Amino acid sequence: MFGLLFRLFRWFFTMLVIVFVLIQFVPYRLKNPPVVDEPKWDSAKTRTLVVASCYDCHSNETKRHWYTQVAPFSWVAAKEVNKARTALDFSAWAESPHESAGAITQTVSDGSMPPGWYPWFHHEVKLSKQERADLIAGLQRTFGAR
Repeated sequence: MFGLLFRLFRWFFTMLVIVFVLIQFVPYRLKNPPVVDEPKWDSAKTRTLVVASCYDCHSNETKRHWYTQVAPFSWVAAKEVNKARTALDFSAWAESPHESAGAITQTVSDGSMPPGWYPWFHHEVKLSKQERADLIAGLQRTFGAR
C-alpha cells in the first residue's frame, strides 16, 4: 500500500514539475511601453511619493521583480498592471482615461490605494501616516481639490 502511494505521489509531483516548466514558455509577461508624458507635479516630493507608491502598477515604469518573471505569477502581475494602467496611467497622462482628480485623491485617502497586499511584496512602499497625508496633499495641489 505504501509503495503504491509513493509511486502515485512521485508521478503527481513529476507531472506538476513538467507542467510548471512548460508554462514558462507561455509569453504573457509585463511590458513597459515608452513613457509619453506625465502630470505636472506640484513638487519633487509629490512625484517621489507617487513614484514609490503608484508607479509600479500605474505607469510604464513597472519594475521587474523576480516573481514577475515566473509563470503563473507573471500572468497575475501582468493582468493586474494592465488593469491598473487602463484605469490610470501616469506615463501616458494625456492619453490616459484617468479618473477625476478627486477620485485619485479619494482612493489614496480611503486606503484602497495602494492596495493592502501591495506592501507584502514591496516593503519599501509602506506609507507612514505622514507620508500618506503628504501624498494626498500633493495630489490635491497637483490636480486641484475637487
